[in-house]
Amino acid sequence: MSHLHVVEIGSSPASAYCARMFADFGARVSKVEPPGGDTLRRAAPLTPAGHSAWFAFLNVGKASVMIDAGAPDAAARLAALIADCDILVDGRDIDGAQCPALDIAAAKDRNPGLIHVEASWFGKSGPYASYKATDTVVRALAGTIKLTGAVDGPPTFAPDFQAGIMAGLWAYIAASAAVVSRSIDGRGRTNTVSIFEANLAVSEYVMFEAFTHGDVMRRIGLNRFWPTFPVGIYEASEGWVGVTTVTPAQWRSFCDMLGLIELRDDPTLVIGVDRFARMEEIEATFIPKLKTRTAHEWFAEGLRRNIPIVVVPAVGELIANAEARARGAIVPIAAGEEAGFAVGSTQRLTATPPRRGGRVPALGEHVETTTVQPPRERPAAHAVSIPRLPLEGIRVVDFSMGWAGPVATRTLADLGADIIKIESCQYADWWRGVDRRPAYVAGREYEKMARFCIMNRNKRGITLDLTQPDGVRLAKALIATADLVVDNYSVEVLPKLGLGYEVLAAINPRLVVMSMSAFGSGSVHRTCRGYGSTLEQASGLPTVVGAPGQPPIMSQVAFGDAVGGLNGACAALTALIHARRTGQGQFIDLSMIECMMPFAAPWLTVHSVDGKPPTRYGTRHPDLVPHGCFRCAGADSWLVVAVSDDAMWPKLCRVLGRDDWASDGALATASGRRDREAEIEAAIAAWAAARSDVEALQALQAAGVAAGAARLPIELLRDPQLLATGFIQEVDRPFIGRHPQPSTAFREGDAPFPVRRAPPTLGQHNREVLGGLLGLTDAELARLAQTGIIGTEMLAETQINRRRDQAAG
Repeated sequence: MSHLHVVEIGSSPASAYCARMFADFGARVSKVEPPGGDTLRRAAPLTPAGHSAWFAFLNVGKASVMIDAGAPDAAARLAALIADCDILVDGRDIDGAQCPALDIAAAKDRNPGLIHVEASWFGKSGPYASYKATDTVVRALAGTIKLTGAVDGPPTFAPDFQAGIMAGLWAYIAASAAVVSRSIDGRGRTNTVSIFEANLAVSEYVMFEAFTHGDVMRRIGLNRFWPTFPVGIYEASEGWVGVTTVTPAQWRSFCDMLGLIELRDDPTLVIGVDRFARMEEIEATFIPKLKTRTAHEWFAEGLRRNIPIVVVPAVGELIANAEARARGAIVPIAAGEEAGFAVGSTQRLTATPPRRGGRVPALGEHVETTTVQPPRERPAAHAVSIPRLPLEGIRVVDFSMGWAGPVATRTLADLGADIIKIESCQYADWWRGVDRRPAYVAGREYEKMARFCIMNRNKRGITLDLTQPDGVRLAKALIATADLVVDNYSVEVLPKLGLGYEVLAAINPRLVVMSMSAFGSGSVHRTCRGYGSTLEQASGLPTVVGAPGQPPIMSQVAFGDAVGGLNGACAALTALIHARRTGQGQFIDLSMIECMMPFAAPWLTVHSVDGKPPTRYGTRHPDLVPHGCFRCAGADSWLVVAVSDDAMWPKLCRVLGRDDWASDGALATASGRRDREAEIEAAIAAWAAARSDVEALQALQAAGVAAGAARLPIELLRDPQLLATGFIQEVDRPFIGRHPQPSTAFREGDAPFPVRRAPPTLGQHNREVLGGLLGLTDAELARLAQTGIIGTEMLAETQINRRRDQAAG
């Protein structure tokens, strides 16, 4: 990225994180700040010297450019800075940060190649467009908090370090895809990221499972989640252990490990949804057994047995982890005279690796980089007769399955890339279902899974049996035409099939190959099986969620899948930009556990300096007072309320009928209100209890107070904002019929990127791809079908075993 100059204006975690990712790969990033500095410089948690750990994480490696909006030359200085840049990352809709006046249209006229990405809470239109918001308010409305926590409430969630990171990932995808597109047509693009929609990437899976199964999901306790079991965090004799069992084989191995033979052999417990109905009984059996050994001992045993079991580390353990430091997941940083550690780049590109830490700029300070800036490139813009999607012309061979990998490739597909998804009749995408019993297969239930459909739209789907030489040969032929290969198998799978990186690079030197695994292909723990739950469990985040005295708490059933998928798209685009400029492909060793670590970044940095256990805030906030989740009238009805600045406080007072508080100077600041926080919370609780969540939300927002109802994911299918903006699209597909689809979290203009192609049925595009692209004849295709290399129907386990026996005999 050293050929790029990025200018960051306004103040928001979303825009700051987007710009930081460009800085990680060598872009010159100029962060524009007012004389008082970005307000995030004062965001808790603070180091002993008073530096914001949150600001430090977001801004390491940037230069700070101080511009006083009141100065006569302020607008001219900003315009000149933008005239010299490639990408303008704009957070002014969140916080203007006293940014000088700026005419974006004029800036683009002067600089036609300018890429402009702006973040807003809810987008430019719709009933929520004028809502006041905070990180947690957005997450409540996006359905990401209501399913977590004790049954009787309140919902449990982390403080405000989540939504901005999710939106920053989307902003980076928008900007980097525009860089790829600009290399073709020289034209800059403008995209608006909705922070609200960005966070639906976490809840969309459950949202669309609800479409299939109905309104069945409720909060069922700490570290318990619909629809499978066990997925949670449990106490060991020393430390905490994260457990996930999804497949029948994993459940059997888990029972074998603990000596639970009766559970292992119970035919009613083969599938996770069946075990879900007997959670209490099963937990009572295995929890005491887990307490007989340490977390590290269980981790070693899980590795040996191929069970997704991980240690749930405290942030101090992450800092001390030698491998995390060696990989660049933990990097040294300096702020003023203070030194510590921070979470590094999550994009592990091996040929063009990211920077490893650096300085946090003081206000107005230019931070010298180790990257030599080459002469500026100015792509010549030319007219485009037919509007094109930014990634048209990019081809991806997609071996990924489940959630994380398919999200990465779906994101590229939505932006125009040609995604060729490879499955086999023997081992189809596991999100078509892991049930291989004859009735499930005969009924083609695997074609009726909404979760598979939402992750695989806009793709072409083929089948190839990669255990046969002809299957591998055809895969190599496709890869020779591709720009990118993606897989999220265990790291040894593709190399064993003869499709390791060295083989593929020899076929296609410009190829980018991305492996998405739990710990990373270069890790000593690279064979560890992992799911989205595993990634969160091992990230350090659960140890800072919740209130003091609680166990480590997971935020989602599979938080890490969505996060890993978006990071995968970011990493792939970064490598593709380099490949298009240089012709050099490379290997991306993505650790999806590392992708989750930014969510715990502020606590990690503070602990690296002061050595103290991180503060756990419950539903309160380190800076905002009041801030909490309050019960409303109706069953399991909750409202998040946040006073995000002191000017909002009197507005809340008037809604509560407490004009005396509004005029009380002792309560005018958050620090003053902190002393009476419990009293203020009691008043909000009494007010909210008399109203429905919708009534309370509307009253507070009308008064200019940040508030959001805690939504269930199924409610998002009829959310007025999502319906008004077209975020929910409808698609027709065989076997499942018309069904809703989410959209990307950013858009050019008013409409979302369209669903151009329905999700593929198994092997749907065999003829189109193998015949049309590779030139196979009808006779060759028929032979491939006869030998089971291609096909359009999943095989039951009995059929697979029979074919295996025939091949052996």
